[in-house]
Amino acid sequence: DPNEDTEWNDTLRDFRILPPKEKLKDEIEEMVLHLQKEAEKIHAILKLYESMNLEELKEAEDGFDEADRKAIEMYRQQRLQEWKCLQRKQKYGELREICGEHYVKEVTNAPEDVWVIIHLYRASIPLCLLVNNHLSLLARKFPEVKFLKAIVNSCIQSYHDRYLPTILVYKTGEIKGRFIGVAECGGIYLKAEELEWKLAEVGAIETDLEENPQKDIMNMMTLSAQNISAHEDTDTKNSDVMKPRIT
Repeated sequence: DPNEDTEWNDTLRDFRILPPKEKLKDEIEEMVLHLQKEAEKIHAILKLYESMNLEELKEAEDGFDEADRKAIEMYRQQRLQEWKCLQRKQKYGELREICGEHYVKEVTNAPEDVWVIIHLYRASIPLCLLVNNHLSLLARKFPEVKFLKAIVNSCIQSYHDRYLPTILVYKTGEIKGRFIGVAECGGIYLKAEELEWKLAEVGAIETDLEENPQKDIMNMMTLSAQNISAHEDTDTKNSDVMKPRIT
């Protein structure tokens, strides 16, 4: 019987002639129970130490056993990872001003995993000031993205006002999106949500907006264009009807 507990069967198992002896059900249950108790103990220790400050932890350190030290090390590693993750996510968080001489360093040579959004503006243009205001809000909402602004003349000489505002979106040193002029940037009544959607469409940010905020406006414009076209067709037909026939 291969399941019988004998020296001969043990020898055959050593030479892998017989498969390993299966653990008995009560042994498995005992192991699972032991692991559960260990996990519960570590969890209880972590909950206790989370409420302590540094001085209290130092005072309690003398009484730590192996389980305590293991739990504290796990907690330390967990908090360290959380802190690193938070630091990565909150790397920027504001709209910063740069000048042309820093363009390559701040934009083109930015880290490869960082999206860079830069606004070329002129302070005398109202829409540029509105875009700066919206970008400041978005910079706080998406601190993992680098938001920059620069007076256009410091970057590009003789840049015409009709091309402003100009918003450029970079990743890995390449332009991934651009919005040039009033129309492409969203018009003089641009809202922050509309700009957020535009930036999300090129992949620079992960928005929580579920649909384009300009959807209703775009539908109205499409409907208006269709109505105008229909009226023009009707007018053309009526004009044809009114024409006198020459025989």
